[in-house]
Order: sequence, then C-alpha cells, then structure tokens
Amino acid sequence: QVQLVESGGGLVQAGGSLRLSCAASGRTFSSYDMGWFRQAPGKEREFVAATRRWSSSVAVYADSVKGRFTISRDNTMNTVWLQMNSLRPEDTAVYYCAAGASTQVYKFDYWGQGTQVTVSS
Repeated sequence: QVQLVESGGGLVQAGGSLRLSCAASGRTFSSYDMGWFRQAPGKEREFVAATRRWSSSVAVYADSVKGRFTISRDNTMNTVWLQMNSLRPEDTAVYYCAAGASTQVYKFDYWGQGTQVTVSS
C-alpha cells in the first residue's frame, strides 16, 4: 500500500507556471506507475499525465497538456512532479496524484487528496 500527498497548487495568472509535487510513503515507490489527474468543477476527473514505474522517460500525456506539462519522478526521493507551463484558465482544477502497481499498464489504485490549481485570465 502507498499513501500519496500532493503539494504545490495555488493561484497563478494565465501564461504562468506551477510545479506540483506528490510524495509517496513506503519503500517500493519504484514498483508503481504514477499519474496525475484533474477534476474541474462540474466535470468528471480526467487524465493528465502518467509515467512508468522505472523511469519518467516513458510517459504519456493528455492532448490538452502535451507540450506544456512535464511529468517526472525520482525513485530515490519517492516523489513525482508535474511541471505545468503556459497555464490556461481551463487548466483550473483539483489535481490528484495516483499510483498503481498492477501488471496492467497505467491502472491506478491509490489516490492523493488533491491540490487546487486556479489559473486566472
């Protein structure tokens, strides 16, 4: 089992940047695929980005954030980050970190409590 704690959210103007962090408990962080999701008010939670367990060089992104957001991880620090650049008002949402150890790629079973990101126009 793993516990996830996100941080780094806040209020930023359009065009600005934020870096979200997700710290994971436990000693088997490298066993988990890690992902970021977001949920805007009145909308369903949607996928943002994810990385395979052994390296963030293997990553996938939602089309809406491709080229603006970057997911990275450090397995020695039990941490995954989401660097968000060129932020837009439509990026406003609660952002959730997720972890999954299934043999099914990018299947997430554990979730953090979320961190609010607000982008003003």
